[in-house]
Amino acid sequence: MPKYYCDYCDTFLTHDSPSVRKTHCTGRKHKDNVKFYYQKWMEEQAQHLIDATTAAFKAGKIASNPFAQPPPAMMNFAQPPPGMNFAQPPPQMASSFPPPVMNFPPPIRPGFN
Repeated sequence: MPKYYCDYCDTFLTHDSPSVRKTHCTGRKHKDNVKFYYQKWMEEQAQHLIDATTAAFKAGKIASNPFAQPPPAMMNFAQPPPGMNFAQPPPQMASSFPPPVMNFPPPIRPGFN
C-alpha cells in the first residue's frame, strides 16, 4: 500500500486510508503548516507587486505623485453642468413629498422636574 505524502507538512503518512488522512488534516500541526504556506505565498505576491510598481516608476510609467492633478477626464464638479439647477428639486418631485416634520422634545430647564 503506497504511503500518502503531505506537501504542506513535507512528510509521509504511515497509511493511505481516508481515516488517517482525515486525522492528519484536522491536526493542529497540519493546520499551522497550511496557514504558514499560504501566508508565505501572499507575502511573495505582495513583494512581486511592489517590485513591479517600483520598476514601472523607475521606467517613468508612473508619475511621482499621481494624486497631484486630477485626470483630464475629471471636470470641475463644484458647479453643476449648464442647464441643471440643484438648488430646488424638479417640479414633479417637489409636489409628491410633504415637507419634513421636525418634532423635537421641549428644552429641559434646570430646577423644573
